[in-house]
This record gives sequence, structure tokens and C-alpha cells, in this order.
Amino acid sequence: MRVLVVSAPLLGHVFPLLPLALALREAGHDVVIATGGEAVRAGESGLPVEDVVGPDVHFGRVAARIMLTHPLVARAELRGSGRLDFVSRLFAAVNNAMTAPLQALATRWRPDVVLHEPLAAAGSTLDVPSIVQDVSLFDGLELTAAVSARMKAETHAPATVLRTAPASLAKFPGGLPMRFVPHAGTGEVPAWLAEPSGTPRILVSRSTAPGPGAGRMMAAVVEAAAHVDAEFVLVRPDRTDGLPDNVRTTGWVPVPAVLPFCDGIVHHGGAGTLLAALAAGVPQLVEPGPGDRTAHATAVAGRGAGLKATPRDITPELLTTLITTPKLQAAACEVREEMAKMPAPADIARQWESIVT
Repeated sequence: MRVLVVSAPLLGHVFPLLPLALALREAGHDVVIATGGEAVRAGESGLPVEDVVGPDVHFGRVAARIMLTHPLVARAELRGSGRLDFVSRLFAAVNNAMTAPLQALATRWRPDVVLHEPLAAAGSTLDVPSIVQDVSLFDGLELTAAVSARMKAETHAPATVLRTAPASLAKFPGGLPMRFVPHAGTGEVPAWLAEPSGTPRILVSRSTAPGPGAGRMMAAVVEAAAHVDAEFVLVRPDRTDGLPDNVRTTGWVPVPAVLPFCDGIVHHGGAGTLLAALAAGVPQLVEPGPGDRTAHATAVAGRGAGLKATPRDITPELLTTLITTPKLQAAACEVREEMAKMPAPADIARQWESIVT
């Protein structure tokens, strides 16, 4: 069976699709990834990648245009209370640009089925069955419908949805459960980061997507770090000079490979990082923000597997709480075990033809 895997042109959107895509290839199916921009790095997995996003598509320009024409929608989005008003407009514009190249690819390659993430609704414009894979704690069907409603091309309802969110954090009707398996691409992990540090270690990460205030949380953690009995590791920091003695830095690293050697993680609330931390059983401090980030921070804190905090909330006491509270560790481990019991991507791949038909 020929499977076309479609993602919006962002790393955080394509990487969660790759474990199933690789499992499908292993099960004997032909698989092609259709995406663009930085997400063409998916080709590092060994899967063929087709660029269906033109060079003129820039998220920043699209977002700026929406902010100018819909200022109230933009303001709500920045507060983290915009629901789907902003995101549906943003990704509908991107999907409109993807539609014609994607349809041309489908005409040439003739897929039997499309697997797409919720914000790549252009995948459901093709005249073949489509399957949505959830990649966050949001309902993938709701996200897909919101984007589809604003697109120019007609879309088709997906045949089903693969639910990767652990039910104790987010439960939606219908679909099939599938374990979230972290994937963060290739990248060398420094030897010192691939072993325990001897003291508690807190990883501090941020989004791969640019946005307002992207470095504020990292700066707040650095300011408090000297008064915490822990080693802090900043991933892709803005600066590397003048840091406290217990703060180290690294460039791009595959976060899932590093998490087993960490006692906590502070991050922006992106779905990939959040779900990877849950899968590793590592307590997390999540910053609420635009898009799905506020909902993610609220869900993790509500489950007891982490903390929800803004940069202005960061104190040495709060960071110490992250790594010394048994209840946080216990809840994070409970979620890890919950996720481990879900069907693996390889299990889904073995059932693929019956799922599609």
C-alpha cells in the first residue's frame, strides 16, 4: 500500500509522524513524506521527502497579516485564550499554498491512503482515504475541521484518527489509541550529557519555531539558577557568556535521548517536548502561551506531572520544587506507564490495511 504522510512545514509537526511512518515502511508499505521548509529534515530518517511548500510561504508574514486584519483574534492568541481562531487562519493559509503541489504529487505517485497531522488538512483534499494522527493534547479531528473550514479547496472527512494523548491528560471520543514515541531527528549528544551528572539536572529548552518572547523563560531560569542545588543545561541559548557556574549550554540535541539523564525539564509547552517528557517520566515545568501551550501547561499541572509557570513566576524555590517533590515524580511515572501500555506504532502498522478499509 502506498502511504502519503503529510505535515505542515515545521519540525515539531513532522517529527511525531515519523515513528509510524517508519513502522509502515518496515511492515512493507511504500511511504513518502510531503512537507516543506525546515521539516524536510525528515529525510534524515531515510524516508523519501517531497517538498510541497513553496519558498514564498513564511509563517511570520502570514501571522503578521492575520494580526493586522484580526487584532482581537491575535490578542487572544498571545494570551493563550484564542482557542482555534488564530491557528485555523494561520494554517489554512499555509495549507492553501500546499494544496496544488500536494495534488500534483498525488497525481504522479497515486497514494492509496494519506496520513496527516491535524494542521496539515491539505492531506484531506485528495481523493483517497485519510487518517489523522493526533500530535498534541488537542483533539485532532477538531483541529483538522477548524483548518478545513477556512481552506479554499474541498476536504473530505478522515476515515479515523489515531489518538496519542494519554487519557489521564486528554480524552476524546472515537479513534484508535497509539503510543506516542518521541522522535527528534539526528544530532550528537555531548558525552557529559549522556550520563548522570552526580547532581540533579534540569534541562531548559525552547521552541524551534520563532515567536515573541521566545527567550524570556530561559533568561528567568538563568537568573534563579545560582541559588538552586542543581545543574542546568540550556539548549540553544541566546548567550553563553556570564552564566552561573552551575549552568552549562549545548546546541541542538535530540531531547528524547537526553531526558533519561535529567531530573526535570523547563520548556515552552510544545507538544513534542511535553509528550517526550511524559514518555520519559520526567517532571516538567511548562510555560503557558499561544497556540496549544496554555492548554498543555494546564493539563500537565492538573495531572500533577509538572508545574505551570510564566517567566515572572520563576524563583529558586519553584525550580527546587520541580526536582524535589515526590508527588510530581510519582505522577510523571504513572503517565509514563500509562503511555507504555498503549499500542506501539508497529502494532498499528501491522493492522494498517484493516484500519484503512
